[in-house]
Amino acid sequence: MKKTNKNKLEEFIRVDHAGERGAIKIYEGQLLALNTIIRNDELKKKIEEMQIHEKEHCDYFESEIKKRNIKPTKFLPLWDLLCVGLGFGSTLIGKKAAMLCTASVEEVIDKHYQNQINQLKNDEKELKSKIIKFRNDELHHKDIAYKEGATKEGFYSIMDKIIKTGSKIAIGISEKI
Repeated sequence: MKKTNKNKLEEFIRVDHAGERGAIKIYEGQLLALNTIIRNDELKKKIEEMQIHEKEHCDYFESEIKKRNIKPTKFLPLWDLLCVGLGFGSTLIGKKAAMLCTASVEEVIDKHYQNQINQLKNDEKELKSKIIKFRNDELHHKDIAYKEGATKEGFYSIMDKIIKTGSKIAIGISEKI
C-alpha cells in the first residue's frame, strides 16, 4: 500500500480549506448585495442553499487542519476580502454575472479536486471520499448556476477568464504559503 506524501497532504488540506472558505466568502458577498441593494429572493434562496454545502466542506477542512496540525494559508485575510468583493461585485452586475461567478469557480474546483482524487493513495480513504463528495456538490452548484442563467457570451467570457485565472493563482499560492 503506497502512502500519500505528507507535504502533498498538507498542501491539499491547506488549499482546500482556503478554497472552501473562499466560496463561503463569495456567497457572503453575494448575499450582502442581495440584502442591501439588489432584491431577488429566489436568487438569495439558491445562494443560501449552496452556501450550506460550502460551510460543511469548510468545517471538514478546518477540522483536518487542526487534527493534522497544518498551518492555514497566510493569505486567508486577503482571500476573504477579495472573495467578498467578488461576490458583491458580481451580484451588482446582475444575476447572470453572479451565477457565472459560481460556475467559473466550480469549473476550476472540479479539475482541482479531480487532480487531488487521482493523487490520493489508499492510506487516505476518508479524505479521498470527502473530496469526491465535495466535488460532486461543486458540480451540482455549477449545474444550478447554468440553469439560473450563467453564460459565457460577450462580456461574460472575459469575466469567466478573470475569475478562473484568479482562482488558479489563489490555489497555487495557498498550496505553498
